Amino acid sequence: MARILITSAIPYINGIKHLGNLVGSQLPADLFARYMRARGHEVMFICATDEHGTPAELAAAKAGQPVDVYCAEMHEVQKDLAKGFRLSFDHFGRSSSQRNHRLTQHFAGKLADNGLIREVTEKMVFSIDDNRFLPDRYIEGTCPNCGYDSARGDQCDNCTKQLDPTDLINPHSTISGSTNLEVRETKHLYLMQRSLKDKLEAWIDSKTDWPVLTTSIAKKWLHDGDGLQDRGITRDLFWGIPVKKGDQPWPGMEGKVFYVWFDAPIEYIAGTAEWADAHGKPDAEWERWWRTDKGASDVTYYQFMGKDNVPFHTLSFPATILGSGEPWKLVDYLKSFNYLNYDGGQFSTSRGRGVFMDQALSILPSDYWRWWLLSHAPESSDSEFTWENFQGSVNKDLADVLGNFVSRITKFCAAKFGPAIPAGGSYDDRALALIADLETRVRAYETHMQEMEVRKAASELRAIWVAGNEYLQSAAPWTAFKTDPEAAAAIVRLSLNLVRLYAVLSEPFIPDAAATMLKDMGTDNRTWPGPVAEALEALPSGHAFAVPEVLFRKIADEEREEWSKRFAGTRG
Repeated sequence: MARILITSAIPYINGIKHLGNLVGSQLPADLFARYMRARGHEVMFICATDEHGTPAELAAAKAGQPVDVYCAEMHEVQKDLAKGFRLSFDHFGRSSSQRNHRLTQHFAGKLADNGLIREVTEKMVFSIDDNRFLPDRYIEGTCPNCGYDSARGDQCDNCTKQLDPTDLINPHSTISGSTNLEVRETKHLYLMQRSLKDKLEAWIDSKTDWPVLTTSIAKKWLHDGDGLQDRGITRDLFWGIPVKKGDQPWPGMEGKVFYVWFDAPIEYIAGTAEWADAHGKPDAEWERWWRTDKGASDVTYYQFMGKDNVPFHTLSFPATILGSGEPWKLVDYLKSFNYLNYDGGQFSTSRGRGVFMDQALSILPSDYWRWWLLSHAPESSDSEFTWENFQGSVNKDLADVLGNFVSRITKFCAAKFGPAIPAGGSYDDRALALIADLETRVRAYETHMQEMEVRKAASELRAIWVAGNEYLQSAAPWTAFKTDPEAAAAIVRLSLNLVRLYAVLSEPFIPDAAATMLKDMGTDNRTWPGPVAEALEALPSGHAFAVPEVLFRKIADEEREEWSKRFAGTRG
């Protein structure tokens, strides 16, 4: 049994996330966590809400709430939506937790002790109309690199270039829209990332199995322009983790907070500590996942995120870990994703474009969305959500293939043999050929899941469903029953065992449907298949089952057209 640590990029607190956010991190991480648990491994799957920085302050102000109240409410909203999509986190924490306060301040103190923090007097944009400094996301303007006219003060969403607010052309305040801005001096702490460049590069070079997308972005940030730069880790904000050196005040940093991208990844560790606290466990229980001197050396750590988060997770967060000089666990495999676009444009939380998680669940259960999103995951390139494609995938894959198979075989058996698996007959050449084919396909499916090839895994799973459908259509027990009831019984027995096998294999993708299939098959047997021939003997003759309700319904053209109009890019 392996020990598997999984973290998903933590979503910002500023509102409900869209389907592009979901498929870019949390959902494929959940797929992998469910698969690893099914294979018998010990899994720790951690996520949280990212509650500091500009997005939280701006969203709270827009909602007319104190920022702490807003964050507490939105954490519950996001937690409930995660449950709605069946995201199987072991803990869904909060970056505003006291655990994260203490750990962030601890790391800052260690970095300072190791000579990796320097104080910098820098020029920052000050809004005269707002009477405050405007760090990173409080400012938007034109990117000096690609010309994108809505670049933020910390990064351009279009070209992913890391920016400082003073880099922007024609900047304006995102608080008031004011262009009445001036540059003033303020003092901040900088993490001396350049001092760690060689260590970071050697570490990245050692990850030969990482996706090309991940390593190409990391190398680009290491070497483009002047290469890796020292990075400010404090901000002039009112909401955040107060700047301290461990548990001691930091002279000259009064009233400042740590930069959100410094404290947010530390929440992966803090969230695991929160899990231990919530379950009344001692610190040793979370430290065994994160401290290599306390048991984490045998942990394999996987991270999942969209490509815009890759630079911080391959450079800045590892710089924090390495620079601390302490034996913390570094990520072993970083799975990154491109963007999912929406019907000819981009999903955007800030601009309200696309289908959001609450809206999606209001029209269809989570399995419909999980299947489409994962089977179209933007791995090698950006992908696009269209209502026509969504309808086609649901109707063909879920309703016509999987759902139809389960419905046909259970109804036929109940009508001809009764509500129990029939005895009699033996497997013919057609059945043996199916078993051999499935043996190959199940092993291929395992390989794709292990290697986190999400779309290939979905394609193989669908092929496994199709193989059962084609067998049932070819074997035609309804015809065999007329002349050879024992032969029909063998076909039915094999097919009903296929329903259980499909439930086990499909659970990481469509957990609700898998649970329904197992319940109707009258079994709690979730054993992952060894040899397929043995797995297809799990339910013996005489085992009772029930005919399920419709497993997946089809989407009508009228519904598709109505949804296409209703969600035409503007959140209501």
